[in-house]
Amino acid sequence: ICMIAHVTARKMPTFHRHEEEKFFVNAEGRKESVPSIHDPPTRELSVVVPSYNEEDRLPLMMDEALDYLEKRQKQDPSFTYEVIVVDDGSKDQTTKVAMKYCKKYGSDKVRVLSFVKNRGKGGAVRMGVFSSRGKKILMADADGATKFADIEKVEEGLKNLQPWPNQMAISCGSRAHLEKDSIAKRSYFRTLLMYGFHFLVWFLCVKEIRDTQCGFKLLTREAALRTFSTLHIERWAFDVELLYIAQHLRIPIAEVAVNWTEIEGSKLVPFWSWLQMGRDLLFIRLRYMTGAWQLETRKCN
Repeated sequence: ICMIAHVTARKMPTFHRHEEEKFFVNAEGRKESVPSIHDPPTRELSVVVPSYNEEDRLPLMMDEALDYLEKRQKQDPSFTYEVIVVDDGSKDQTTKVAMKYCKKYGSDKVRVLSFVKNRGKGGAVRMGVFSSRGKKILMADADGATKFADIEKVEEGLKNLQPWPNQMAISCGSRAHLEKDSIAKRSYFRTLLMYGFHFLVWFLCVKEIRDTQCGFKLLTREAALRTFSTLHIERWAFDVELLYIAQHLRIPIAEVAVNWTEIEGSKLVPFWSWLQMGRDLLFIRLRYMTGAWQLETRKCN
């Protein structure tokens, strides 16, 4: 297994963009070049929303997020933000739905990046991060399962980690406090899968974070650049590799309880998705252990 993991590994992650992905369409319908995370930040906060076939669930999340962000900006005019919706090769009207918000709020506040083909949640988040302008970058799921106002909780978690070494820190939203309630609502099979996945995460990769999979994470710009530049996994298990990298780079991590509600329409297929994630967890550990993957940073285009 070690030999297979080593031989089949790509030495460094690829950051290829199709020509169409190097631009975004602004509110006036004109193409503009996508910014780079290597540029100096010009916003206080970037919110990255990975979306795949989310035409139904995205509006609720966007309405809640933008309502919060607009009110916060009115209370504090120095607060600036952007929301980046990354359409991960959707087959429905996700891009069209997201563009309505771009036209309503302007492309300086809402931008839509569309992939030519599906890459996976990790790939979508990474491209959104690399195209962001914020000093802090928040990952938020398109289903709106986490109450957006809880950003204040993860911001407080980030603040409590100061002083940040090399300006790097990560604050993770967590549903671990809801585990007992979720077990009561799940079948025995899904509960068994959940415990099996948690054990593999703890045994192979990340021991200090109870909930690695909550899609509500806040990173400083420097932490996002360092971790996502090294990231290889583009599917569901990317959160685990992200935190694995952060721990090995000694980036301080906070875990903060957030309000979370299960929303219908999940793209996660219980058995096969967990099987794929289990394989990815094993490969994360083996490939870093054998040196097939290195904790290096490559400047991304």
